[in-house]
Amino acid sequence: MYAIVKIAGQQFKVQKDQTLYIPHVGGNAGDAVEFSDVLLTDTDGSLAVGGDVKATVKAEIVDHVKGDKVIAFKMKRRKGFRKKHGHRTHYTKIRISEIV
Repeated sequence: MYAIVKIAGQQFKVQKDQTLYIPHVGGNAGDAVEFSDVLLTDTDGSLAVGGDVKATVKAEIVDHVKGDKVIAFKMKRRKGFRKKHGHRTHYTKIRISEIV
């Protein structure tokens, strides 16, 4: 069984006991979170799409992490203008506990 769930504007394909990184969600490690915006479910070949889906995805927060550093470098040739800055995106690592 798997489900397509929408989390923070992004769609993820999830299965039971799967771990994945999603955009930062508030909460502490060990807290339970629930995602009710399920777009599709597949249970042994029977698909439920759109309004037919009556499912929720329950997950547990494992950790909060930062992604790789992304460097933004701007330069204008022959002018001596150089600007370099970067950022690291915050992610939340979750483990899917069940699809109800």
